[in-house]
Amino acid sequence: MSLKKKIGMGVATAALGLSLVGGGVFAYFSDTAESNNTFAAGTLDLNLNPEIVIDVKNIKPGDWMNRTFELKNDGSLDISKVLLSTDYTVTDAKGDNAEDFGKHIRVNFLRNIDKSGAIKPNDIIYSTTLHDLKGTAPDAVQKKIWSVFGENSGLKAGSKDTLKVQFEFVDDGDQNQFQGDSLQLKWIFDAKQTAGERK
Repeated sequence: MSLKKKIGMGVATAALGLSLVGGGVFAYFSDTAESNNTFAAGTLDLNLNPEIVIDVKNIKPGDWMNRTFELKNDGSLDISKVLLSTDYTVTDAKGDNAEDFGKHIRVNFLRNIDKSGAIKPNDIIYSTTLHDLKGTAPDAVQKKIWSVFGENSGLKAGSKDTLKVQFEFVDDGDQNQFQGDSLQLKWIFDAKQTAGERK
């Protein structure tokens, strides 16, 4: 074996020995722990029963119609408020309307039965016309007045609110222009979550 090869073998052997010694100096015990975590989002699931709150024909000035409906939270999260958006379209049968039919349909929100309380139930808690209600977004499940044993505002998961509403075709003495007309009302109930909180 040549001198170069012998020197190379010696250097390689020395390097291997140093690495073994170094490995021995830094040897240590070890252990691991594993964390498997989950983030699961809750759900908002608002349901309306019945889905058609009112469907009435042949109304005349002075008529009123009482209706009851339920808003139910079938989700896993509490709802802080339910905003009611109103829109409607009027079909003018004779093309002679000088006014908006929606200005003559009054909406009297009579009572949120669950929020009204046992001792002092609400009468009319909010009254307006469809025309004025359009473009606003009142809270349908808000507690309007203080009364004993009524629920707080909002809608807890798994709970429901029963609401009573009255529609009134207000008689102002001269409404011939609305004969044969119809009004298609759309109500959208928009549930909002409660504020974030420590979990």
